[in-house]
Amino acid sequence: AAVPAGVLALLLGAMLWAPWLVLHGAPLAELSGDQDFQLFLHKNLEFTRKIKGDVAVLQRIVCDTFQLCKEEELLLVRQDLGIVQAPLEQCHSRTFQAEACFSQIRDGLRAYHGSLAAVLELLPEHTSLVETLQLDAANLSSNIQQQMEDLGLATVTYPTEGQGPLPVFSSRFHHQVGGFFILANFQRFLETAYRALRHLTCL
Repeated sequence: AAVPAGVLALLLGAMLWAPWLVLHGAPLAELSGDQDFQLFLHKNLEFTRKIKGDVAVLQRIVCDTFQLCKEEELLLVRQDLGIVQAPLEQCHSRTFQAEACFSQIRDGLRAYHGSLAAVLELLPEHTSLVETLQLDAANLSSNIQQQMEDLGLATVTYPTEGQGPLPVFSSRFHHQVGGFFILANFQRFLETAYRALRHLTCL
């Protein structure tokens, strides 16, 4: 029987929103049963969850301190700031490759480690939390790099567009909005990374 168009649209929508469920060509058959690999994945899932929690705390602080809470209200300002999302398309493409996904997670964590300096300047009274977040991002990036080497996975370096020096903010308000979007982008990045790691535990 033919699938009704509405059902087909829903199925396609679900696949697009959760592309890690339809990964093909993953060279992981020999890794998925590896105990060390599974231990690595579970440890880094927990680590990623902790980092997500700390980012959420900082997002609440930015909301409470500067009344910057809703992304849609700030999109026009965002266009002037030159803040981009670190790419993670290799973690949810249909031609998923562990090497490429891990490499993008590693590179993105390094980029956010650097851009959190802008948040540190913005919230001097929360230096300890921001510095802990930077340290955790650096440690997770190093963990992934080390595990890739241990597993013999090829490391790929992706160009991180727009992730050079921190943007120069033309006003205090732009700095505040910049901090807001750095945290919002980092949270989205972590959510995608978390789902990709979780998917790998199920292979």
